[in-house]
Parts: sequence; structure tokens; C-alpha cells
Amino acid sequence: MIETANIKITRTQQSRLSEVDFDNLPFGAVFSDHMLVAHYRNKQWEQASIKPYGNISLSPATSMIHYGQSIFEGMKAFRNSNGEVMIFRPEMNWERINKSAERMCMPTIPREIFMDGIRQLIDLDRNWVPTNEGSSLYIRPFLFGTDPMLGVRPSDTYTFMIITSPVGPYYSKPLHLKIETEFTRAALGGVGFAKAAGNYGAAMFPAKKAQEQGIDQLIWTDAKEHKYLEEAGTMNMMVVLDNTLLTPPLKSTILPGVTRDSFLTLAREAGYQVEERPISTDEVIEGARNGKLQELFGVGTAATTAQVIRLTFGEETFELPAIEGREISNKIGKKLLDIKKGEITDDHGWNIRF
Repeated sequence: MIETANIKITRTQQSRLSEVDFDNLPFGAVFSDHMLVAHYRNKQWEQASIKPYGNISLSPATSMIHYGQSIFEGMKAFRNSNGEVMIFRPEMNWERINKSAERMCMPTIPREIFMDGIRQLIDLDRNWVPTNEGSSLYIRPFLFGTDPMLGVRPSDTYTFMIITSPVGPYYSKPLHLKIETEFTRAALGGVGFAKAAGNYGAAMFPAKKAQEQGIDQLIWTDAKEHKYLEEAGTMNMMVVLDNTLLTPPLKSTILPGVTRDSFLTLAREAGYQVEERPISTDEVIEGARNGKLQELFGVGTAATTAQVIRLTFGEETFELPAIEGREISNKIGKKLLDIKKGEITDDHGWNIRF
């Protein structure tokens, strides 16, 4: 295995930066000039390279296509007032992608390839980091099996890549969510905690059905009884009941979110009562009925802090408290974003800047 990230860099001959409308950035549809590629063959990682962004060639028999060995991560880069580029807690993303890799029977990615690869790639494309309010450079590392063979077994070869995309806000308005009690995202002992591509593919049909009813996202519940909240399609869920911040505990069905961990840390430091415990649908709906449900929101890299203004459960839809009056999500969400953007002191050393 390599010990240092000796990355070969081939610069693009023609940047596409001038073609980008930074005032109108759809999420994940515009890509920066370069990408990182590293191959795993003969039980070892080969030299990584950074090259111009472009299509890749795959065999029709590529194992990832047929058997689903594909995992990914997501993080964001911001530019601070000094012009430095800042990336929030990438070490946690490296640790998490390797936990996903182990669960999916894939090789772990050396720290040097992941961390140095991100640094060099972002440094090369630093002019792609937006400065517009609410915008950032989204970073997508991913790993997939590449054996050109139809056989139900782990691939022997893999490709790790990192691509980047200047993006605007993922959600541009408060959300209408539905508590899902028919379909299941993940079951205990499965791969719900891993950022596996198949988790998202399986969730698309119930999400599409909900969107046809005017609902933005689903809040998944446990697979056994559909009685306890888990996570939403793009974020971990947070609830404020009786001045207490609640979130479901981490288990094999819930993604251990970087934003989740950071939000809870800041909330505890601010003196709020925080509980990581099972949250029943009954107590949430009862709180919506009697006014004790003060806040409902999601947190995630793409979603940041996403406010929920309307909640559907069965045949009932509840209008939730006004967003401007929500203390915890507004206060902690703003502080977290200010840390990411370098606008206030980062007491935890979460940001990497260059």
C-alpha cells in the first residue's frame, strides 16, 4: 500500500469556468475542471492522478453495475473573507467512507489518497469555489467495484474518484415532510448506516409517490413496527419537544451524519437539553396537536439546516410553528454555518483551510 500521496497532475488545457453562471447554480449539475482518480488492483492502491474532468470507460459487465458495490461521501468547501478555502471535518468523511467500504466488502481508502487528494484537487480548482451567499463547492468522493465479470462476489478491482461541483442551496424553501409507515429504507443488520448507492435507489419510488402528493421528503420509520423516527431521505432528523432537542440514536439503520454530530456538540455547549433516544411517531404527532412540538428540522451536508414547516402523518397534515420563532435550529444552525464559512472562531479545529 502506498504511504504518501504522490499524485500525478494533468491540468486542463481549456477551463470551463467562464461558462458558469454562479448566480444560478442547480445542485450537482455543473462540474469543475478536474477530478481525482485512483485504482485498486492486485490488492494494492496505485498512484492517484488528477486529470481534466470527463467521461470514464467501463465494461458492460462492470460488477458495480450488476451487484451494487458503490459507496460515496459528500462535503462542502467555502471561501472565507480572506480568500482562503475551507473544508469542514473531512477526516470524519474519510472515516465514514471506510466504514461503508468495510460493510460493502470493499478496500479501505488510505488517508493520504483521500485527504491529500482533496487538498490538491480543491487547490487546483479553487477558483470554482463560489462566493455567492448560500453557495459552496460540493465535494463528492466515491468508490465502486470494476471487475468486468458477472459473478456474485466482491470485485477484486476498484476505482476511487473525487469530483466537485459549485452549488447553490439544496433546499430553497421550508419543507413539507411525511412520516412514512408503509415503505422501509433500512432494517437492523442491513446497510442503512453506510452511504451505499443502493440505499438511495431503493428510496426513490416511495419518495416519488410522496412528491406527486406535494410532499418534499419522507421521514423514514423503523422497519419492524413503523413506530419510531429514523432519518429523512437527505438528512438526519431533529425534534424539539418541551424545550428538549431530540434525535434518534445511531444504529445500523441510520447514517452517522457529520452535520448531526457537529450540531449536537454545539447545542450541548450552548446549554440546551439534548437527548439521543428513540422518538415515537405518537409523541411527535401528539406534540403537533397540543403545541408541544416546537421545532422539526433536518441536518446534513447538502441540506445544511432544513426547516420543516408542514408535517403529514396518515390523513392528517399539521402546520408547524413559525420558523422565525424557532430558537435552537436557528441559533445553532447559524453558528454551525458561520464556523464552516470562517466567520466566527472554530474552537474545535473542525475546518481545514488553505
